[in-house]
Amino acid sequence: MEDKIIIKGVKVHNLKNISLEIPKNKMIVFTGVSGSGKSSLAFDTIFAEGQRRYIESLSPYARQFLGQMDRPDVDEIIGLSPAIAIDQRALSHNPRSTVGTLTEIYDYLRVLYSRLGEVYCPNDGVKIEKLSLEEMVDIITEKAKEIKEKNVSILSPVVRGRKGEYYQLLYDFLSLGYSEVRIDGKYHSLHEKLVLSRYKSHDIDIVIDRILVSDQSRLFEAVENALNHGKGLINVVFKEKDKNSEEFMLSSKWTCPKDNFVFPEVEPRLFSFNSPYGACPTCHGLGKVDLFLQTICSDCQGKRLKPEALSVKINNKNIQELSALTIDKTYDFFKAYEEKLNNRQKAIGQNVLKEIKDRLSFLLEVGLSYLSLDREAETLSGGEAQRIRLASQIGTRLSGALYVLDEPTIGLHERDTVKLVETLKSLVEQKNTLIVVEHDEKTIEASDYFVDLGPMAGNNGGEIVAIGETAKLLKEAKNNKQVKKSLTLDYLVGKKEIKIPENRRTKINEKITIVGARANNLKNLEVDIPLRKFVVVTGVSGSGKSSLIYDVLYKNLNKIKARINEPLDKASKILGAEYLNKVVMVDQSPIGRSPRSNPATYTGIFTPIREFFSSLEESRARGYSSSRFSFNVSASKGGGRCEACDGAGFNLIEMHFLPPVLVECDVCHGKRFNRETLAVKHKNKNISQVLEMTIDEAVEFFEGLYTITDKLKVLQEVGLGYLQLGQSATTLSGGEAQRIKLSRELTHPLGKRVLYLLDEPTVGLHYYDIEMLLKVLNKLVERGHTVITIEHNMQIIKSADYIIDLGPEGGEAGGKIIAKGTPEEIVQSKKSQTGVYLKKYL
Repeated sequence: MEDKIIIKGVKVHNLKNISLEIPKNKMIVFTGVSGSGKSSLAFDTIFAEGQRRYIESLSPYARQFLGQMDRPDVDEIIGLSPAIAIDQRALSHNPRSTVGTLTEIYDYLRVLYSRLGEVYCPNDGVKIEKLSLEEMVDIITEKAKEIKEKNVSILSPVVRGRKGEYYQLLYDFLSLGYSEVRIDGKYHSLHEKLVLSRYKSHDIDIVIDRILVSDQSRLFEAVENALNHGKGLINVVFKEKDKNSEEFMLSSKWTCPKDNFVFPEVEPRLFSFNSPYGACPTCHGLGKVDLFLQTICSDCQGKRLKPEALSVKINNKNIQELSALTIDKTYDFFKAYEEKLNNRQKAIGQNVLKEIKDRLSFLLEVGLSYLSLDREAETLSGGEAQRIRLASQIGTRLSGALYVLDEPTIGLHERDTVKLVETLKSLVEQKNTLIVVEHDEKTIEASDYFVDLGPMAGNNGGEIVAIGETAKLLKEAKNNKQVKKSLTLDYLVGKKEIKIPENRRTKINEKITIVGARANNLKNLEVDIPLRKFVVVTGVSGSGKSSLIYDVLYKNLNKIKARINEPLDKASKILGAEYLNKVVMVDQSPIGRSPRSNPATYTGIFTPIREFFSSLEESRARGYSSSRFSFNVSASKGGGRCEACDGAGFNLIEMHFLPPVLVECDVCHGKRFNRETLAVKHKNKNISQVLEMTIDEAVEFFEGLYTITDKLKVLQEVGLGYLQLGQSATTLSGGEAQRIKLSRELTHPLGKRVLYLLDEPTVGLHYYDIEMLLKVLNKLVERGHTVITIEHNMQIIKSADYIIDLGPEGGEAGGKIIAKGTPEEIVQSKKSQTGVYLKKYL
């Protein structure tokens, strides 16, 4: 009982009342085609219930800040641990979030700098030390031994570089019992009448005492008095009236002995660009004056901190210079630094350094050596964001938890996947249970237990097709002993496969030439990209693929096409733009941020559906136009939406100190339209019921109406037949959003010569879906367009007409072209990491 999780009767989304048992403290992989119900089971059921139970165990006071969590639709789950989800949503859109703050490494750096940093004056670079009374006496004693001197004079600097006569001040010191003073370098008795020029600046030091260094108690007293009068500063003079006299200043505060610069207290918040204590006052710690125009702040030069914070150094680097290093270099920096520490520094810095080094090594393990700590969170890809979360989790060293991961291998080259799998295994070794939703072969083969959902997507999925120990299932599938038909196992053992194209497109000679590409880590590249072909850009993580395709190609082609007469950004020349009419980036960002956006409105299918409904006899009798059937048009403008919820189907209720809650509209009960509008029916279905249909059902329902079905069939072709027409855009996965965008491109007859750029289109896709995707992409190429994708998936790479492989490593060690040509030519290359792994697929 204790060593497994028992799940009974799950009916979340499209899951068909399934029950299963999975072992604890093992790595379990959930697979299946896109939309088969993997995420519904892993995230919406197991994780949601694990989190809900944990929150239920808190006090009512704590719960009021966390909100009520709905119970997933499941009969019971036994043996559940507290659950932690590591998914792919972007980490943070806050410009203050960086890799350093997210992993907490920056917080530890702030502590380290405040405890062990060496302080320099921001004005003249002189080293400043803050000393206690005892330390000062020790320094004086040491110095006396060093220069073999028995006597010392202790002076108190009471005026430094200020104008005035100071008659009263000198008189006060005389009445305190002091008899000698040094004014502007000359000694005078306080008993004589001293007249100072009122308009000249003066330096005045009171001679506190002249003593034998061996008389420690008197020395102590002299230093203490000097500090009191000198506001924390003392002057120490050896061989006083001698030509070779030696003099130095000591400070009990952070004060520069040279120019009086008073340093603020060195504490962790001085190094925080999120605190007014440390942030650059001009840009408030953002590093930019204008976030929209990305204008760098002229005061801090984008470094985010005050000059004081940047004047504290460890091993000659300030905190900003250290944050700008790549993770692997930062790790080396700390290894070298730790070896140089003396015993006192070791005692102070030991724990902090361990935390920093551990966290850096976890980032290295998950293949992020090329990132830097000051990299903004917003600029990270979904895969990078997820692996940063993963590294943070390994750092917590929890045991007995349940981790649910969503495709952790996204954005990883096959070479880095191996490292990642080892990291995942280390979480299991710490006695945690891992549920990984994944399509990657290496990860599936490395797992202990395998759950395959299907057989297909949407309503045709939601069942368990195969379950058991991974190795055993793979063996059975090879020997044709499997019980049910599992698509995943068929592909894994090679019974089904994505065919290599019979011939590569080599004929067309048009090309785009990029000269001098130098965005991020690109090393002044020159590269030809053939047009009217299916081109794939490959390379290890961080090798510069996105920099080349997005920062150089996409941004500059848009400039050229918009006829903006500005110099190119991060490239010298781009030739061949005249062969293209337009450039389209098809990424995985949501198709709409609002719940009102859905596949029907985004692809434009909803317009012909509304027109069709307004042409029905019932509508004509009532005089309804097509806007009557839009949930975005108000009644006053002839719309037929429910006015109680403005056509949303639910209301957002503010709960004061709780998060706002979505509640079904009590007038239309989630149907979005008013009663009169819903009275118009076709084949006994009203407009609200049509929006609830899946695309597959709608194709049958509207049979014969080509204006509608032609567009719907394109969505079927990209493998999205299981989606509902009115499904809220906010519930779609990245892969689904990307394929909806592709289908919109296929439904617009836009003429020829479009360049489509895709960044990892296979995210979230099963072999079966990849086959569908390849068909769509090839369709675009056959129509005379060009498709360039950045991809790590070998199934896509082997199907390319032309490959450009970047490397050899990530970050600074990348940014060069390692190999280019057809997949067959890449395999021949000695240097290409991609070629090594591609061999077995050809």
